[in-house]
Amino acid sequence: MLVRRKPVSTALANIDREALAEFQAGIRKRYSNDQIVEQLKACAERLGRSPTMREFEADAETTVHPQTVIQHFGSWNEAKRNAGLVPRRFAKPADLVRLLRELGDEIGRPPTAKDLDDHRASMPSKSLYWHTFGSLKNALREAGFDVPVGGERLGCAVEQGAWLAQKLRRLPKFADWGAARKKAEELMSEWQV
Repeated sequence: MLVRRKPVSTALANIDREALAEFQAGIRKRYSNDQIVEQLKACAERLGRSPTMREFEADAETTVHPQTVIQHFGSWNEAKRNAGLVPRRFAKPADLVRLLRELGDEIGRPPTAKDLDDHRASMPSKSLYWHTFGSLKNALREAGFDVPVGGERLGCAVEQGAWLAQKLRRLPKFADWGAARKKAEELMSEWQV
């Protein structure tokens, strides 16, 4: 069976292939890796989170095309890692652990699921931690936080409940626990300053 080829347009047929290759190489070299990384960081700063390719391309202040980013770094996610950003999907466990440590340093304690929700713009989702490590507690342990397990946690809760009951001179209600936790957080933040 004979397959007919499309005729090559005269414009393409007359192109100097070496000149075209030199032009294409010049386009790729127009930006250094450092310049691309800076643009990625700046875009993330403006967005308040790690940008997708579509968000990066739509950002009026970026001048690099996402395809150029990929050509420089091999993949979009690798470019984001070079910029110190965490890919929103395929994050490496080391990236997730680093972000947990940074958030813990920022808030002065082991992060909770609520903390991840509150910092959603800069943190991966809690479901990504659960999917990657099996649970948020496992991720926190991997990040070096001292997270009580089962019986230890129950023992801490009983001790805290007994202390709160003595202070209130009655059994604590849920609202009492919330008020005590808020007061403890205020004291911790004053102590750290």
